[in-house]
Amino acid sequence: MKPKWMAAALVLSCAFALAQETHNPPAATSRPVVDDYYGIKITDPYRHLENTADPDVAGWMKAQSDFARQTLDRITGRAQILADIEKYTNAAPASVSDVHRQAGGRCFFIKTLSGEAVGKLYMRQGADGKDELLVDSDKFAGPNGEPPAINYYEPSIDGGHVAFGISQGGSESATLRIIDTKTKKILPEEIDREEFGSVDWRADNQSFFYNRLQKLTNDMPPTEKFLRTRIYLHKLGEPVDKDVAVWGINVAPNVAFTPMDDGWISTVPGSKWAIGVVEHGVKRELTVYYAPANAVGTPEVAWKKLCDVDAQVTEYALSGGDDVYLMTHDDAPRFKLIRVDLKSPDAQHAQVVVPQAKTVLHGLKAAKDALYVTEGDGAVLRVLRVPFDGSKPSRIKLPFDGSVYVHDLDVRDTQMSYTITSWTRGPQTYEYDPATDESKLTDLQPAGPYDNLPDLESREVMAPSYDGTLVPLSIICKRDTKLDGANPTIVMAYGGYGITMDPYFSPSSLAWLNRGGVYAVAHVRGGGELGEAWHLGAYKLTKPNVWRDTIACAKYLIEQKYTSPAKLALTGGSNGGITVGRAVDERPDLFAAANI
Repeated sequence: MKPKWMAAALVLSCAFALAQETHNPPAATSRPVVDDYYGIKITDPYRHLENTADPDVAGWMKAQSDFARQTLDRITGRAQILADIEKYTNAAPASVSDVHRQAGGRCFFIKTLSGEAVGKLYMRQGADGKDELLVDSDKFAGPNGEPPAINYYEPSIDGGHVAFGISQGGSESATLRIIDTKTKKILPEEIDREEFGSVDWRADNQSFFYNRLQKLTNDMPPTEKFLRTRIYLHKLGEPVDKDVAVWGINVAPNVAFTPMDDGWISTVPGSKWAIGVVEHGVKRELTVYYAPANAVGTPEVAWKKLCDVDAQVTEYALSGGDDVYLMTHDDAPRFKLIRVDLKSPDAQHAQVVVPQAKTVLHGLKAAKDALYVTEGDGAVLRVLRVPFDGSKPSRIKLPFDGSVYVHDLDVRDTQMSYTITSWTRGPQTYEYDPATDESKLTDLQPAGPYDNLPDLESREVMAPSYDGTLVPLSIICKRDTKLDGANPTIVMAYGGYGITMDPYFSPSSLAWLNRGGVYAVAHVRGGGELGEAWHLGAYKLTKPNVWRDTIACAKYLIEQKYTSPAKLALTGGSNGGITVGRAVDERPDLFAAANI
């Protein structure tokens, strides 16, 4: 998750500006509505604001927008801050993400050129090859010019085709399309209701599995949209309306799905097995089934359960043979890795290939001869190579400490590629050769002029929370920052679903840091930085720890003289809105501004 650094900075500036003025936003009219819940009357004075078709509501929203615009325009120096954000953001020639590496070094990736709003899909033959544009997202604009975006993509095993999801106007309601990578022609198939994709190509390179939302009828409420999703099988050239559901609710008689469950099917080249996964809403733990891959989509398929949620498996990887590797926190809060032979599976007595250690396991990718397991040590991520031949796992040598992302790999190839970045260093992409244990820098991700400024540094500290728990806190600032309590500071917190706040480089943050600002990331309980116990430390009855840890990090920044309450802002999006809102409610004296 990437925090909204500059949005919070502008909120902080706005707070300081408004402290000297007395302007008030346009007030909304009150139209009380009373609901009776089992004899308890609840009054809602503003429910009418949900009706955006009401001219009065539309007028109030327009007045709010005008007020916000006028307020922001009054902030001294705001125009220059925005100009600097644009300068730093567009300084690098391009930004590359979502890399898929195939056997022989062929790579697919999303690349956003400097000045572009959204990325396009490219292909490259080999680490030093020439980039070929495959999908120009600009050509998929909506009927009224709505800007398009590529939501996801998946190349076929031979690289001959790529399935991709395209949406317009920020809707994320994707339509799945297919491109022939040789002719660069878009195939006629259009599959709608493809918000999530989950595309998995079969070995024939002519068919794939995909996740599709149900079709809402006129008598169904919009809240039904994301329920009862199913996996379908599509063959190139066949009519989409003839696609057969192969996974999901009421599909396989011995596989249990609830309406809220989601799922997908996975296969890899060389393995005769397919993995069927049931995902239970926001629960991290998966239910995993397996079946012969060539039987999926036929009446003869017989799915067998490998493990249920009580096995506490959160990730898996198929090898090119009969083995599946499972990452679990069963009796291992920092996670362990086990191996199961699908010829005679027994997940309860599986072989432990990476036992629980001081580091926390975060993810795994499979190559031909080894697994590459990402492990976290505080705010530093490393990569563990786990050979399939049973020899001892080893950490690969990385060019610097930071956050490392192993690209999607190919089980037919021994090579691995990854991207590494940190709070103060721009992303770099490397090819790793296990034969030499060396990484070679590639130009897949071009360098920017501000990618490694010598006057910036990050500091990893531990802030004591109210109950004595030490909370990791990342502080990014200039090396010569004076600890005098006078530095404008933004602290970001999230704390939910076991999600980690991994280091990443944001060029736009330089507009804040170069003005003497401090940026801090609070790795509070509820996240996954210190394993499953850390996640459960702010979950349900323990949820208050998420904002109390945030308060503790704010107090640390003040006590250590990084900042003062008059110069401290708090930010956090999505689930972080709970964190921010409750922290400000409980300790409003600590913050000058908050952004959700």
